[in-house]
Amino acid sequence: MQTRLRSSTPPRSRAVLVSMALGSAALTACDGEPPDAYGNFESREVMVASQVTGPLVRFDLEEGDEVEVDAVVAQVDTVALGLQATELALQAQAARTRAEEARAQVRALEAQLGTNRTDLERTQRLFAQNAATAGDLNRMEGAVTSLTEQIDGARARVRLADQDGAIVASRLEQLRDRIARATVHNPVRGTVLTTMVEAGEFVQAGRTLYAVAPLDTLILRAYVSGGQVGSLRVGQEVTVQFDGGAGELERRPGRLTWIASEAEFTPTPIQTRDERVDQVYAVKVLVPNLDGTLKIGMPGELLLTGADPGGAS
Repeated sequence: MQTRLRSSTPPRSRAVLVSMALGSAALTACDGEPPDAYGNFESREVMVASQVTGPLVRFDLEEGDEVEVDAVVAQVDTVALGLQATELALQAQAARTRAEEARAQVRALEAQLGTNRTDLERTQRLFAQNAATAGDLNRMEGAVTSLTEQIDGARARVRLADQDGAIVASRLEQLRDRIARATVHNPVRGTVLTTMVEAGEFVQAGRTLYAVAPLDTLILRAYVSGGQVGSLRVGQEVTVQFDGGAGELERRPGRLTWIASEAEFTPTPIQTRDERVDQVYAVKVLVPNLDGTLKIGMPGELLLTGADPGGAS
């Protein structure tokens, strides 16, 4: 999943530049107070991609759809992954069985070793009293040594089976994670802007499926002069105005969320309060849009009059 801004900046054709200039001029003409900066509204566009490879057996979205957070919107086929998961689950069970068998063998050998050690101690006492031969003592010592080695081998088999089981369990967990990721959940509440696939297509991991943008809040990207930027602070409350229809301007509060660290030449379709300014600083203002009035690409104006830099958070 990638996030990018859906910008209002159009292709640099004469018709587009003229329309944007007229839009800004129309806004200004509606109100006597000159704006401090002009710009256009854009959104945070989230590009949602497939995280696994396979046939896309389900894709439920159309452009313009409103989708909620965590809604299931697409499904990549998981039949092959499911078969692999079944095979790994059987391997994990076999490893656990081997480990349990080896542990049972260890317990049995340890019980036998305890008996043989008791017999060895009795034989040693008898040998010290000349009541047992050296051959008897050697046989008992050999039996204890043999059992000790068998126990060491059984314990090694337990460790090996546990390691095999852990490896298989890890692979199975990874596979189950891939199966879970084959179900595509929408990451943000918003509007589907673009769809790039259709159900039935074969998709690769990383391929973009659709773009969604949370339109309940938009961003006004505007440009201010060097003289204005010094009084601005991130988090500062400002006022945004735009064409509300019927030739009326509508105003809304906004919050300054970003100020460019370097100046740039004024973009052609953008104006500033002082049109002689050649270089400007881009700023972003977060504007609520719960009623959906604001649209991506719509021109807007920024008013800094009365703004209190001390209100920065």
